[in-house]
Amino acid sequence: MPGANYEIHVLGERRAPLRDFYHALLRRPWRHTIAAISGVFLAANALFAIAYVVSGGVAHAGPRSFVDAFFFSVQTMGTIGYGAMYPESSAANVLVVAESITSLTLTALATGLVFAKFSRSTARLVFTRQAVISPIDGVPTLMFRLSNQRGNRIVDAHITCVLVRKEVSGEGHTFYRMLDLHPTREHALSLSRSWSVMHPIDQRSPLHGKTPDDLAADETEIGVMVVGLDETTMQPVHASHQYFAHQVIWGARHADIITEAPNGDLVLDLDKFHDTAPTAPCASFPYPRAGGD
Repeated sequence: MPGANYEIHVLGERRAPLRDFYHALLRRPWRHTIAAISGVFLAANALFAIAYVVSGGVAHAGPRSFVDAFFFSVQTMGTIGYGAMYPESSAANVLVVAESITSLTLTALATGLVFAKFSRSTARLVFTRQAVISPIDGVPTLMFRLSNQRGNRIVDAHITCVLVRKEVSGEGHTFYRMLDLHPTREHALSLSRSWSVMHPIDQRSPLHGKTPDDLAADETEIGVMVVGLDETTMQPVHASHQYFAHQVIWGARHADIITEAPNGDLVLDLDKFHDTAPTAPCASFPYPRAGGD
């Protein structure tokens, strides 16, 4: 796992193109889904237009006119039926029947896809671009924070942190070991705007005794997963993030984003969400490298 922009190339994977395409459209932005539905619709009409040109039998269509055949196909598939063009041969009527069945199938698939995409709840969580390590009560602590970008709450939110690093077994085999990073608080009744996650680097921590060079040499990654229920739809939502070794700042903390207004109201300044500030080392935690990036 050499860096933040690597790709995994899978050999011998057994694919299911149609199902994979359906799930890919659920994950992709709306513009991609609309473009795919439109492309399939136009391609199907083009194929039927070619069949109409070859077979003939469409009244009031120009001889061998692909344009007229295409527009007739669109009217048939869309069940518009202006009446200006209509099938007048057995071959054309058979094609109309086949196109009607195709139209019903494509409409059902597109409707199901759009409905599933609309009803699919997603989380809009943002994670700080960098994790930091600084002392809390004299204990070096790994910290990052996350925020819910929607105005609603994610109830019964759980967070899981995993450290992945390269190791060599006693037999000389290289593998990637996954180790749990236990935060001080793994569960929140609700996640509204901000949650600061802290992991004490004590003797039980996989980060105990490590330095920035160690993290880089071990190709260390920190994976984060947040799971909860969207209070609006009461459907499960999740979000994940990864921190690589070069995204961990030693001897820094995240800037304060919550202040109190003169009238007693709390002010949350998300413009400072990713900002960090250096911290001074303490006797129990002499930084291997001070400051930030």
